[in-house]
Amino acid sequence: MLAAVTRLRLRSWRFLLPFAIHASRSQTQAINAPGCIGVLTRKTAGLAFWTLTAWESEAHLRAYLSRDPHRSAMPKLFPWCDEAVTTHWDIEERKLPDWKTATSKLLENGRLLRVRFPSRMQSAGKISVN
Repeated sequence: MLAAVTRLRLRSWRFLLPFAIHASRSQTQAINAPGCIGVLTRKTAGLAFWTLTAWESEAHLRAYLSRDPHRSAMPKLFPWCDEAVTTHWDIEERKLPDWKTATSKLLENGRLLRVRFPSRMQSAGKISVN
């Protein structure tokens, strides 16, 4: 079993509505995806949005990522976000980790995703968790 966390920060309020539509569709997809144990989302400072999921296997996570609507949403990150980071890790229990654990894992092992207009933090290769 594994957990995955993603933090995205929109670079402008003008992307909020289309982002919310894509995020809602992707969340519904995840909830109904084979092998999904659970899904949590949250908003932190400014326009930062987080998703935390748990999966029966990496194959289940990969299947979810490769299908619409998530697959169609991914290219939007490049122009809409100025910060984007993700990571996943093995979990022992069949439940979602807490946000403290997810944040810690993101800081330890996060992989920055490519964005067109990176923030100063993203450009410096640093991960923000606000």
